[in-house]
Amino acid sequence: MKPFVLLATRAEDLPADAEYALFLRYSGLDERDLIRVRLEAEPMPHLDLDALSGIFVGGGPFNASDPPEQKTAVQHRVEAEFAALLDEVVARDFPFLGACYGVGPLGLHQGGSIDRTYTEPIGVVPVTLTDAGASDPVLAGMPRLFNAFVGHKEAIKDLPSSAALLASSPTCPVQMFRVGRNVYATQFHPELDLEGIILRIHAYGGYGYFADDEVDATIARSKLGPVEHPSRMLRNFVELHAR
Repeated sequence: MKPFVLLATRAEDLPADAEYALFLRYSGLDERDLIRVRLEAEPMPHLDLDALSGIFVGGGPFNASDPPEQKTAVQHRVEAEFAALLDEVVARDFPFLGACYGVGPLGLHQGGSIDRTYTEPIGVVPVTLTDAGASDPVLAGMPRLFNAFVGHKEAIKDLPSSAALLASSPTCPVQMFRVGRNVYATQFHPELDLEGIILRIHAYGGYGYFADDEVDATIARSKLGPVEHPSRMLRNFVELHAR
């Protein structure tokens, strides 16, 4: 089988390693078949799409809507690398699934608008599939309404006309969308489980997701409902595109 790639941007080793482990666990892949590239540490290598089965994008600290002068040189580099990659990915309709951070690069690439209108604090939200989502093969076997973990400072405000809306939540209208047949982005985290989100809460204190005295409340908010279904889409994605 040709490998998949996980493009990651977390600079902190503990949550970065945990994210990779979660993608391995819920995709059903092993380390040989899921190559991790840490973009915060090194430039994106040339990705020969003919030699790959698909691309995953993990979450991360970058906000596409931040003013250019507030972005680091690393963020500017990563954004330029994603823009170039997406030129080829979208043109070829190559299998791509961006989780959380993937919304920004793909949404902007397609002409959507991203700002802080629909931020969601770290926790659990109910996500509802649209008709298009209910019939999408990556979401096969998912209930029409399910809980998912979220936590983001920005989101898509206006969905690009090229995109199909697949899922929404009451506080964030665009939770998942698709471009073409095979290019996806989710605002929620399909890779996360409760242990994983608690690890991130402890790792990202002081990053502006919650106040210093809100750690316990944020963990409690992440336990408000069972999160059982989102990880299924990772295995679906692999089963559909492994070659």
